[in-house]
Amino acid sequence: MQEVYRPFYSRTLGHDVEMLVFGDMGYPIVIFPTSRGRYYEAKDFKLTEAARWFVENHKVKLYCIDSVDAHTWYAKHLHPAERVQNHMRYDQMIGQELVPMLQRECHVDKIGVAGCSFGGYQALNFAFRHPEQVAYLFAMGAAYDMSQFVDGYYDENFYYNNPPSYMPDAQNEHFYQMKIVLGTAEDDFCKPSTLQMSDILNRKGIRHWLDIRPGTHDWPVWRDMFPHYLSQM
Repeated sequence: MQEVYRPFYSRTLGHDVEMLVFGDMGYPIVIFPTSRGRYYEAKDFKLTEAARWFVENHKVKLYCIDSVDAHTWYAKHLHPAERVQNHMRYDQMIGQELVPMLQRECHVDKIGVAGCSFGGYQALNFAFRHPEQVAYLFAMGAAYDMSQFVDGYYDENFYYNNPPSYMPDAQNEHFYQMKIVLGTAEDDFCKPSTLQMSDILNRKGIRHWLDIRPGTHDWPVWRDMFPHYLSQM
């Protein structure tokens, strides 16, 4: 399976963003890491290996992007407003720099996004904030309410990056074109959040697959989920 280390300079963030790319052609899927995870995490925990057949048969091309969690939601040394603003710069980098690069490289109008645990939040939040850029969303074992990270702080920027807050009133025709999977496990502590998000989508008439499997909040469950979801593309 072809693997390439491809850092790129982000004008938005003002520094290099590290990335591993698997495959030489196929539909682009951006994989976000878990809490404070790095760009090599999906490789280390064999999530990319679980998708080997799809990569080697040119079905998908995986882009494992780095996180900036230490400067955003997990930056307890910063004021909550600054944490959210830093996250918004990361969101801007993905939408205005990474996605256009993948659109040109893979000759697509939209991309796919995926992530496990906190990466699932990143994937879902980006997809729902920018549905015109995303065709496939695979969120696994994720929680979507960011209130726990801001110490009671609340402003407009937080609202628009907290999916349970903004999604009930969000309107966009692209929501109804997106292929959405919300995956969780019976004993996953994030299961209630996944059920809440599924209920929000149901009330809006947004089609999605709520996939609840045996197991807990851990990589073996996500390694089973990911190739199954890719097979449904």
